[in-house]
Amino acid sequence: MKKFILLLSIIGFFSCNEKTEVNSAEANASNVNTEEQDSAPNFGIVIHGGAGTILKENMSDSLENAYRAKLEEAIRVGHEILANGGTSLEAVQATINVMEDSPLFNAGKGAVFTNAGTNEMDASIMDGATLDAGAVAGVTTVKNPIDLAYEVMVNSEHVMMAGKGAEIFAKQQEMEIVDPDYFYTESRYKSLKRIKESEQTELDHDSRSAFVDPFIKDSKFGTVGCAALDKHGNLAAGTSTGGMTNKKWGRIGDAPIIGAGTYANNKTCAVSGTGWGEFFIRGVVAYDISALMEYQGLSLQEAARRVIQEKNPELGGNGGIIAIDHEGNVSMEFNTAGMYRAKMNKDGELEIGIYGE
Repeated sequence: MKKFILLLSIIGFFSCNEKTEVNSAEANASNVNTEEQDSAPNFGIVIHGGAGTILKENMSDSLENAYRAKLEEAIRVGHEILANGGTSLEAVQATINVMEDSPLFNAGKGAVFTNAGTNEMDASIMDGATLDAGAVAGVTTVKNPIDLAYEVMVNSEHVMMAGKGAEIFAKQQEMEIVDPDYFYTESRYKSLKRIKESEQTELDHDSRSAFVDPFIKDSKFGTVGCAALDKHGNLAAGTSTGGMTNKKWGRIGDAPIIGAGTYANNKTCAVSGTGWGEFFIRGVVAYDISALMEYQGLSLQEAARRVIQEKNPELGGNGGIIAIDHEGNVSMEFNTAGMYRAKMNKDGELEIGIYGE
């Protein structure tokens, strides 16, 4: 009997010891997984689809859902590239392509009309690792202007090309060229007609308005942009736009101007802006945010807040920016009623916004 009890004790000891070892192994494995997750390379992406007088009461449920769906589609394309180890430049291009191909945004397919009834598009892109940049302005036949901006950056010695010259370069790079009619959308054309009619009414009422477009503030929004941080620690930003409805004389805004509408620097952040371009140019908005971080030691959020909520409005401008810094912190700052926007972090957490909530 004593031998039997001794045998049971020995079996029980080894059984408990085995369970302890198993539990310990499981705990160690859990700790390893947590540590691996914490030490995994950081990355993130943030986008905008324009800022302006975007009010809930003026938006139908179906249109709001369409915007949210397209923003999600666009950002998930870029996020997947980053998650799979792709570069921030690749993510920025691919994400903006989705928005350029949608008639919802004032870029590519949905570009607004000029006073002459044409569509003239601008775009720029910047590499935060090298400070290389490319930009195009006033192109009318390039399906995806952001891709042409990239080609200018990597396949030419220049930073910016414009008009017919940029389109000749696009053909040499074997880019997709489309007939200008591709960019026609009925809603954008109706917007041009409404602005022209209102402009004429204003001119008839007061001839002193002949050199002032009284509807300039309500005809400039819809630009798209993207900023991204990849697993390699590199930042990039890009912006694409059709510019301002009813623009004249070959007007060019901030979107293709490096430092105004687009900027990226691995030391600080990557920024894309949307708003009243003339004031973004005067304030060198995108670079100003980076400079405040580099020279004054401000956080991304504080730098963006100061520029968008204080400095730009003091000049008379309005709009917003999206940005991501070298640590993956994100800012989506705007001083208008709303801004189409979305962000995703390395954990795949998605946030989409439209109004000023």
